[in-house]
Amino acid sequence: MRDLKVSPIRNGTVIDHIRNGLALEVLRILGVEGLGKDSTISVAVHVRSQRMGWKDIVKVENMELSPQKANAIALISPSATISIIQDYKVREKRPVDLPDRLVGLLRCPNPNCITNQGEPVESEFEVIRRKPLALKCLYCERDLEDFIPHLAPGASGTRGNGG
Repeated sequence: MRDLKVSPIRNGTVIDHIRNGLALEVLRILGVEGLGKDSTISVAVHVRSQRMGWKDIVKVENMELSPQKANAIALISPSATISIIQDYKVREKRPVDLPDRLVGLLRCPNPNCITNQGEPVESEFEVIRRKPLALKCLYCERDLEDFIPHLAPGASGTRGNGG
């Protein structure tokens, strides 16, 4: 069997052990469309893994993850790991860690929730169960178990005019 090599990155972030099939969702969370042309992005989908069976990997040059982006990745892929690369070397490697509360990361599925009424109130969810992961809105108490469709536009850390 022949291994295909992906170019190393000088400085940036590698997200490994992403749940199989979610690499493109991770790219959306990262907001890579705003990166400069000098930033290499590598995506490996459906890679064999002894630990997981199959996984995805995303490497992004010249990008550091904000805590908000790391939380969004932990939400959709709790098994993911984040490696910080400096001068082609791994300087830090850690698993993603989902906090007990998530602020501004998800839209509440309840259309009547105050967070969906145009008020200056950020959504806030509490982790009520970790396996399988389940959240509850702290305002309307609606449960949430399917996260990807409810990731808020600000989840990528690009808040501002329109999201």
